[in-house]
Amino acid sequence: MHAEADSLRGSGPAALVELPAGIQAWSVSSFDLLKQLLTDDRVSKDPRRHWPAWQRGEFHDTWIRSWVGVTNMFSSYGTEHRRLRKLVAPAFTGRRTEAMLPRVERITGELLDAMAALPRGEKADLRSAYAHPLPMGVICELFGIPDEQRPGMARLVEKIMDTSASPEEAARTAEEVQSTFGALVQLKREQPGEDLTSVLVSARDDETGSKLSEAELLDTLLLVIGAGHETTVNLIGNAVHALLTHPAQLELVRSGEVPWNDVIEETLRWAPSIASLPLRYAVEDIALPSGATIRQGEAILATYAAAGRDPGRHGADAGQFDVQRTDVEHLSFGHGVHFCLGAPLARMEARTALPALFERFPELSLAVPPEELEQVESFIAHGYRTLPVLLHGPG
Repeated sequence: MHAEADSLRGSGPAALVELPAGIQAWSVSSFDLLKQLLTDDRVSKDPRRHWPAWQRGEFHDTWIRSWVGVTNMFSSYGTEHRRLRKLVAPAFTGRRTEAMLPRVERITGELLDAMAALPRGEKADLRSAYAHPLPMGVICELFGIPDEQRPGMARLVEKIMDTSASPEEAARTAEEVQSTFGALVQLKREQPGEDLTSVLVSARDDETGSKLSEAELLDTLLLVIGAGHETTVNLIGNAVHALLTHPAQLELVRSGEVPWNDVIEETLRWAPSIASLPLRYAVEDIALPSGATIRQGEAILATYAAAGRDPGRHGADAGQFDVQRTDVEHLSFGHGVHFCLGAPLARMEARTALPALFERFPELSLAVPPEELEQVESFIAHGYRTLPVLLHGPG
């Protein structure tokens, strides 16, 4: 992934690439250019209005349908985006996020207790035992998802992240989205509660006469529940991996010389949870500094992993993990009007999970050589399929 980004930089700040299923898109490797495009009114996220290939019926049966064939604030533009975001934003206020802290701490403690009960010397998969169930448990409590529905929700999000899905698999995933979230909505209509699903289900006309349609409701739940846990799974996992493979930097954190917030922000820059996010579209021709032009209707891929390691922004050592880096500006939660609403929650979960983990298991170490770890099978998600660790060190 990073080697490919370095290679593409040789072609300029953006280059045309081919994504799975033959989708052509501009991959942006320049931090400055990506930041500019993320706030450019000439760039849309609505394929129904601004992607001719989608309008012609192309790619509707591929993996991309779960990303762009939805009607929520993720795939909208202009006034439509503002309407949908306004209806969802109250679910992620600072007050609601801070109110989640006791739940995050409780779930963190329960998971650490469960890992501590493992026999000494036994390997633990930190992803499945900690990094995944923590944010999944939090988001499921936040949205009132019953225990019996949670495993299905987790599997569904993993399927959506799989960019190698066949047309048949993509169709089955789309059907699952409708049935799974439809069942959740029906439950909350019959048994409303204080959870955020009930808040969205009960959304009524506001002062502008806007409201969520049924399709928008289902697709919005898919967005906030999926993004609400997947990004934090990889944030926690990538931070642990970075620290365990950089022991001198881990010692800086343990000694209190470097705060955990700096670890989190450097992880987001160096190994963002989402490497590349599809898709955006040029509303009109956009001339690039390199002399190339993104033509009207062409697709654009937001490549956060490449931007985070851009030497033009972070210097010759941009590819190095450095918790003492003074400039850790990144775009890993997006930028502009599509900035991630759940960013404060993700940061709070990581700020709770990481110090608690290393305090409980001060001898924590990788159980396999770093080169044996496998990345998840996706150019979108950036994380490890498993993260085998020894909780009490190799001794």
